[in-house]
Amino acid sequence: MTPVLVTGGTGTLGRRLVPLLEAAGATARVLSRRDRRAGDLVAAQWVTGDLDTGAGLDEALDGAGAVVHCASDSKRWARDVPAVERLLAAVPAGCTPHLVYLSIVGDDVLPIPCYRVKLRVEGIVASSGLPWTVLRASQFHDLVAAGIGVLARLPVVPVPDGARLQPVDAGEVADRLTSLALGAPSAYVPELGGPHVRTVGGLARAYLAARGPRRRVVELPVPGFVLPSMRRGAHLTPEHADGSVTFEQFLARTG
Repeated sequence: MTPVLVTGGTGTLGRRLVPLLEAAGATARVLSRRDRRAGDLVAAQWVTGDLDTGAGLDEALDGAGAVVHCASDSKRWARDVPAVERLLAAVPAGCTPHLVYLSIVGDDVLPIPCYRVKLRVEGIVASSGLPWTVLRASQFHDLVAAGIGVLARLPVVPVPDGARLQPVDAGEVADRLTSLALGAPSAYVPELGGPHVRTVGGLARAYLAARGPRRRVVELPVPGFVLPSMRRGAHLTPEHADGSVTFEQFLARTG
């Protein structure tokens, strides 16, 4: 079987995806900015490269039958656009790997810069001329827990009143991506959301109950144009609540 390249193979999603690909009988190839270290993923292949400069992309793409593009810069979202452009430019002439991209639910509705970048990358993928598949998923448990963890350092935990999320387990997203990468190109596929739509306040209380410290959660009105869209559920996908791992189960598992 031709290799499946995973960009961002050492990130939150990638380190879950690579073992699943291998378990499914695929040859996984990791693209990472750093050299492989002892204790890293047991990947069949490893390429050190950089989507920001293009270094290593020729080697990473050589002979790849599919590419699962997981790499994303959470601090500098705008860099995702030139990154995917460099990735596509490095595809060898005459090669047509199946390009699978993970995006986010609501990026076509919510007026948030990082969501707009995701939507733009989707457009680049769809117009690339390669066979492609796009999966939109809701927020990972990991991201929600990290955000609440930052707020929990304060004496009182402030959260936006009325805001809701539908966090999903990254492992379940990786499982869906494995099937997609090894299957036929399908353009846009059904979204993937967590099992429950929850208020941010409720998620914060669950986090504090599991990990502490003891804090009071205060839900506050937040001005601006984004929250009304979130209250309407533009970033939710209750009709595709296919994930089974709850936020509480994630917290218990990750300690």
